[in-house]
Amino acid sequence: MIELFIAGLAVACLGLLTWAFKALPAERWQFVASVPLHKHDDGHWTGLNLTFYGALTALGYVVAIALMLVMASAIAVAPLTLLTLVAVLLVIIVPSSRWVARLVEGKECTFTIAGAVFVAALVCPVAVLLTNKVLAVSGADPLPVLPLLAAMAISYTVGEGVGRVACISFGCCYGRPVTHTSGLMRQLFTKLHFVFEGATKKIAYESQLDGVPVIPIQALTATLYIVTALVGFWLYMRGWFASAVLVTMLVSQLWRVYSESLRADYRGGSAFSPYQWMALATAAIAVIYALLYRGSADLIPNLVKGLEGIWSPGALLSLQLLGLVIFFYTGRSEVTQSQMHIHVRTEKI
Repeated sequence: MIELFIAGLAVACLGLLTWAFKALPAERWQFVASVPLHKHDDGHWTGLNLTFYGALTALGYVVAIALMLVMASAIAVAPLTLLTLVAVLLVIIVPSSRWVARLVEGKECTFTIAGAVFVAALVCPVAVLLTNKVLAVSGADPLPVLPLLAAMAISYTVGEGVGRVACISFGCCYGRPVTHTSGLMRQLFTKLHFVFEGATKKIAYESQLDGVPVIPIQALTATLYIVTALVGFWLYMRGWFASAVLVTMLVSQLWRVYSESLRADYRGGSAFSPYQWMALATAAIAVIYALLYRGSADLIPNLVKGLEGIWSPGALLSLQLLGLVIFFYTGRSEVTQSQMHIHVRTEKI
């Protein structure tokens, strides 16, 4: 049953990635909607743009938390306990994606997943341990530390894999031009590349690379992370929690270190970027916790109980609320604006 569940997830993710890689580089797929805000004397409205970046980022968060709920419920962690812990963590982690980008890049209207992951690596283990202190005072059973950290690592990896397609829509986190590569890499990316369209995509207004074949770094990252997360999930469901942490975090963070050499967007003023240092630190932290708590949990997750845990009104409504909050936080475009003329179609009256 575990393999069947993983196969279902793989098929769903394959469908999303296939569509995303083909459609999202086009100009058409940057904005979901524009909301009129202010009317001018000439009858035109100034509008707020809502982006597919926000919608797909929200999807990544929802998929990540949903899978975390399944994994936590599979080891008998109450959904309410997990959702409370996750809510507290997200209040810290989600805004940190903007704080770290502001610190590193000096930009207020941008986000960084790398920075948020580094903050999460510092905060999540501490949050689990503090939660256990509170549970001990109340007489409740403590949370299994390593299994929960493994669930968080797997959820992050699949969430970033799904959410990375958001960067294709916005045209951020983009690769170097194919003409700047050589040898086997150039042969490969001459056939497999992205060409972004539209002056409002970040690759256009930041680097003037719209219409230029570039390394499809977002596609490579999304594919690798989703495959890694599915492997991690299989390890988790077998009870190999330390292995699940090590596989997901080492693959994802070491790939982040290498993949930055394939990117053309601004990553800070140094040759080895702050984000690469953060990724190395995150990988080291993951190894420490995997070794520190190795063997501390003798559990075999039950997938049926995991699916029962998520299939409840409270869990489903919480996921929907999370998706809406993330969408409106990350999907309100601050670097673009729209002008609208709204009129009556007299021929339809």
